[in-house]
Amino acid sequence: MMMAQAPQRKSTESLGSPGEKSAAAFRTISEVASELELPQHVLRFWESKFPPVRPLKRGGGRRYYRPEDVRLLRRIRDLLYTEGYTIRGVQKLLRQNGAKALTTSRGPGAAAAPAAAAAPAGLDAHQRAELRAVLAELEELRDLLGKSRH
Repeated sequence: MMMAQAPQRKSTESLGSPGEKSAAAFRTISEVASELELPQHVLRFWESKFPPVRPLKRGGGRRYYRPEDVRLLRRIRDLLYTEGYTIRGVQKLLRQNGAKALTTSRGPGAAAAPAAAAAPAGLDAHQRAELRAVLAELEELRDLLGKSRH
């Protein structure tokens, strides 16, 4: 009986190290934050802005992220920090395509492909991303102006 307890303790201790977990294992917010190189408060903020990000919450409010949550968070991070999307732009992509479409393709999503194709020839991916970000911000400003008139 003592021999069965020692391996249990050892496996429990290894849960804190993301490198030792299986790919299907749930992750704590500190593990996800470390893996994505983001502060924990950013992950909590994104939960409020992106409804598809829904970690399980256990006693005391402790969050456990599923592998699909981590994939979606990684994609959101890339869209925001690498491809130049705004939060509203990513929200629009999620509404149009769903979370699964964002995490299964390398592009921003199926709806963004026609917009990129409609962009003037000669623009590289970075320039198209900048234009998309400017467009999203203009749409956000238009919405704000529309609200202030009512």
